[in-house]
Amino acid sequence: MNEGGDELVTNDGSDSAIRSKTKRPRRRKKRGPFLKVKAGSAVVPIYRNESKGRVRYTLSFYREGRRLRKVFSSLEDAKKEALFVAQRIQVGMQHVTDLKPHERDSFKAAEAMLQKSGIPLVAAVEDYLRARDLAGTESLAAMAAEYGQHFRKVVRRVTIPDIVAEMLLHRKQDGASKVYLGQLKTTLNRFASKFPGEVLDATSQEIDAWLRSLDVAPGTRNSMLRCIKVFFSFARSRNYLPEDRSTAADPVRLVKNVSNDYSIFTPKEMETILHAAPPRLIPILAIEAFAGVRVAELSRLDWSAVDLDRRIIELRADQAKTASRRVVPITDNLAAWLAPLERKGKVVSAKNLYVDMTALTRALKIKWPRNVLRHSFISYRIATVKSADQVALEAGNSPSIIFKHYRELTTETEAEKWFGILPKEGQMENTFVWDRRNKRSILNGKIIEK
Repeated sequence: MNEGGDELVTNDGSDSAIRSKTKRPRRRKKRGPFLKVKAGSAVVPIYRNESKGRVRYTLSFYREGRRLRKVFSSLEDAKKEALFVAQRIQVGMQHVTDLKPHERDSFKAAEAMLQKSGIPLVAAVEDYLRARDLAGTESLAAMAAEYGQHFRKVVRRVTIPDIVAEMLLHRKQDGASKVYLGQLKTTLNRFASKFPGEVLDATSQEIDAWLRSLDVAPGTRNSMLRCIKVFFSFARSRNYLPEDRSTAADPVRLVKNVSNDYSIFTPKEMETILHAAPPRLIPILAIEAFAGVRVAELSRLDWSAVDLDRRIIELRADQAKTASRRVVPITDNLAAWLAPLERKGKVVSAKNLYVDMTALTRALKIKWPRNVLRHSFISYRIATVKSADQVALEAGNSPSIIFKHYRELTTETEAEKWFGILPKEGQMENTFVWDRRNKRSILNGKIIEK
């Protein structure tokens, strides 16, 4: 105390008062990882924690900027997971680290199974799901086994245009006639243009719909379908289609041809035509009318096949439409028509003879129905011999067709007149010219306008 009685305040011993404040508790030292798992430069720590007597192991890592934790009760599981995470981090595949261990085992097993095939796992799963959807409740393995049984030998990825080209080449090499090749080429090239895809993709419904869409006569449609059926048979023989299954063309049916147009010439009409015919047209008219040889067959015929001594016309298998040898008898009146002719080379020496033949009938004011000469021969022949089987052999047809369409179209008396038509005097001096440019005929020097 000073002389004035005042208290002196000093800071002596004041530090004790300051230090009397409550002391802060010591911070517990942060526990480090129990274990670190490394893969390259990537490190994943494992922490060990114990709570209520249970031990847990925790992984801590980052994925896409987020800190993630995974807890395991087994150290081995934790180490296995940590190694997997570290490996994925190392190769930049952190997006799959959220799989559970058993899921990851399945994933790795699937990858290993697909490794030899080179098929990605996603593609395999997509393919399986598509197949499963198509199969429904059926076994995929059983369906695959059946498919392999039928399609094992089939050559894949072959298109219809490629097969058409191959088939036409083979038919030409095999000696098919030009007429038949022309028919195949016309029909099948048209078919290939409509269906340019693989032959395995063609369906009977599409083929039938296409044929129905064509504005053609029933007979033409049937002819086209026959060519298409031949095409599919060829494709099957070349292993482009299963050999023990029907083709897409098989279910497509021929159209019922309801036409009853089996028109025939009367003996008087035929006599008029033949007596006006020049020598070059006589072989066509007479052989068709009195032997029933088809136009296409006659075009392939040589005079060497016409034997007047034995009174037969021999059609080889490659000349006949049915691809089988046929012998046609020569009637007495046919022999009389052919005897004066020069019989060398082809019977039909030029294609324009058919045009001249129909032009001659027009000039004579006689209508020319389709296949009239063949229809006439069959009708008059069956009226003469009274046997559908015999006429079928001579005409290269079936007895059922002969019996159904030609029986009783004429009488035996008319048939006698038909096969009694003989050349007239001066027959070989007839002349006929069809002037196409001016649309007129010149018959024995007389101009006949169309």
